[in-house]
Amino acid sequence: MVNEQAVAEAMRTVDRREFLPTGQRRWSDEDRPLPIGHGQTNSQPRTVVDMLRLLGPEVGMRVLDVGAGSGWTTALLARLVGPAGSVTGVELVPALARWGAENLRRQHTPWAALRLAQRGVLGWPDDAPYDRILVSAGAKEIPQELVEQLGHDAVMVLVVAGTLLRLQCAGGSEPSVTRHGSYRFVPLR
Repeated sequence: MVNEQAVAEAMRTVDRREFLPTGQRRWSDEDRPLPIGHGQTNSQPRTVVDMLRLLGPEVGMRVLDVGAGSGWTTALLARLVGPAGSVTGVELVPALARWGAENLRRQHTPWAALRLAQRGVLGWPDDAPYDRILVSAGAKEIPQELVEQLGHDAVMVLVVAGTLLRLQCAGGSEPSVTRHGSYRFVPLR
């Protein structure tokens, strides 16, 4: 799991306000999800911190951010992996993908990109394997398509049927799964 100070520093450095629609910015300091349009939300900060701690991204890692939306989590991950790493954010809603990519561009982190997800393809298999995968949408079951994009000794954090899971792959064996409380997310599509 990640260094608590690194997550706290990323949360201080990457201003949530810059990833919210103008009408939502006055609530940027509140610990609650905020709507960003198209039925999507910018996640509650406490939830993002919990997920990042469980994910444990480190400097130099390759990370996939599924359901990147406004680009906030992609920017946070970029700060955590630094220029020696890479982050690929994917978003299914074209307008959000464009807006999120622009938000991310303003962060001056060229080692991170936010892309429009390919219809019918979960994640971004073209750049797999990843050291870490963060999924900011709720799945009905663990998506095998994403498990296949994990590298050796890799971790995925996601919500499945309302429960936050940390899935860790090690040495070609069946992934180990731990449970970390109940959360609500928009559905993974």
